Amino acid sequence: MSKYVAGRNNVMAALEGESSLTKVFVAKSVRGNLQPLLNLAREKGCPVQFVPREKLEEMAKGLNHQGIVAEIAAWRYHELDELLAGLDMSANPVLLLLAGVEDPHNLGALLRSGECAGIHGVILPKRRSAQLTETVARVSMGAIEFVPVCRVGNLAQTLDILKDKGFWVAAADMDGENYWRVSWDFPVVLILGSEGSGVPRLLREKSDYNVSIPTLGHVNSLNVSVAGAVLLYEILRQRNATHGIPNN
Repeated sequence: MSKYVAGRNNVMAALEGESSLTKVFVAKSVRGNLQPLLNLAREKGCPVQFVPREKLEEMAKGLNHQGIVAEIAAWRYHELDELLAGLDMSANPVLLLLAGVEDPHNLGALLRSGECAGIHGVILPKRRSAQLTETVARVSMGAIEFVPVCRVGNLAQTLDILKDKGFWVAAADMDGENYWRVSWDFPVVLILGSEGSGVPRLLREKSDYNVSIPTLGHVNSLNVSVAGAVLLYEILRQRNATHGIPNN
């Protein structure tokens, strides 16, 4: 179950402290000066949503919420440095970087496919992205417990850090080269973008490869979670063929 903190002072303290907040909910009818709280939420990369007061009553369950409730992440997010410190770069680890995947069902499906394909972590932006929720956990079928997930403030800067670490970056893009033609024998950061606009231009420009999945039908693109699974399993297939990964 999701956990909530209610009340202006309590939410402010949670934002200032070490708690990982998924979202701040504010009643549309709330009064008073909320600007300091809203500014801090923006600084921390925590989304704010204005909702009917009835929704807050349902979440707060009798607590004096004063028009503000925040959802606390039920799962721990890893720091990027913590994730990288545990990687063996000689083993060509694979990371997923999700740039604008906002549907929790897609995030859950990507965690599930990624865990099955042996990825080493997922990187999310703090804003404009699905976060770790009950829905994501349910769709992931338990993968959420095994795949480290990081939240970062700036994806472009994060890519620079990863490239300095020794990763090569591949962005999924409809105009990229056929993914079959890439030899995936290097540490990989695979970037997947939003359903609507794909991977942002700056991230594509920072990538070493822009790769596409050929389609033969009238629909010219795959759901992002399906595309992610296809690409991850091509990486696994190639490594199976070259490094003797057991077939069973």
